[in-house]
Amino acid sequence: MSFTLLRTAASRRTTTTFARRFSTAPPSAKEPSNWGLYLAGAGAAGLGAYAYLQSGAKAAAVETKHVQTKSPLDPNAFVDFKLKEVIPYNHNTSKFVFELPENQASLLPVASCVVVKSSDPEALQNDKGKPVIRPYTPISPSDAPGELTFLIKKYAKGLASQHIHNLKPGETLSIKGPIPKFDYKINQFEQVGLIGGGSGITPLYQILTHALADQSNKTKFTLLFSNVSEADVLLREEFDSLAKKFPDTLKVVYYIDKGDKNWKGETGYISKEGIKKYIFGPDAGDKVKIFVCGPPGQVVTLAGKKDGMKQGELGGVLKELGYTEEQVYKF
Repeated sequence: MSFTLLRTAASRRTTTTFARRFSTAPPSAKEPSNWGLYLAGAGAAGLGAYAYLQSGAKAAAVETKHVQTKSPLDPNAFVDFKLKEVIPYNHNTSKFVFELPENQASLLPVASCVVVKSSDPEALQNDKGKPVIRPYTPISPSDAPGELTFLIKKYAKGLASQHIHNLKPGETLSIKGPIPKFDYKINQFEQVGLIGGGSGITPLYQILTHALADQSNKTKFTLLFSNVSEADVLLREEFDSLAKKFPDTLKVVYYIDKGDKNWKGETGYISKEGIKKYIFGPDAGDKVKIFVCGPPGQVVTLAGKKDGMKQGELGGVLKELGYTEEQVYKF
């Protein structure tokens, strides 16, 4: 249609010009044609719209291509982060949400932790006047934008936990990390046993949520989680939700010291019999891995004492059951 109109308009202009060249007087005045203006305007509008769409597409492409490659955390130095929110969890535990700058993600590798200390050097010291530094494992996903969340239990004699529980939104905590622990890879093992106690559940939760969030995951997980009472069971709602969502790849078994008539889980300590009942045996070789994290006494009983930051010799119940040092990792 546009081509025809252009050709008609051009033909009229040519005829008029030819007539004026060979007549002694111009023809009577007529209303000038606006087709050229209309077409020019339409063309300009079309070009403008095209340019706008192209610029938008380019901007979107640039935005899409932007990938965060560096964590706001520093593994070599403490950095102060502002406390954004405190969410009470139970009678002695709360979630502490810290703000990451420019809506960045922590990019913490799985599994890893961080170490924390007071932003005020004099506010958190031991009896020798030295800063108290403690490790904590975040429970927020490593790709969560703008937030770093910890689940921290308050201990009567825990200087660091008491200091953190006394923080108010807007105040800061000094954090350094990540501190790499176990380099977990999706489908690295066919079967994984997670044995945790108390607040030691957070590294196990980090591995579990990371793996189950991956659609390609085929590893089967079994979690044995012990606590003093039912009220002490941390992240229970989250674990129950995951078990319901992934019934073929996750089984959760709760232990408490003593339960009432309504308690449907196990009671007492996680024993040799319990591990044999629920956890995959050592015969699977390198296809099975057991992760242990809990109070020092529990770790010693189940897997032997750690040697500082090193794993230490395997001992305890897991050694008695025939597991090897390559099959067990102690957080």
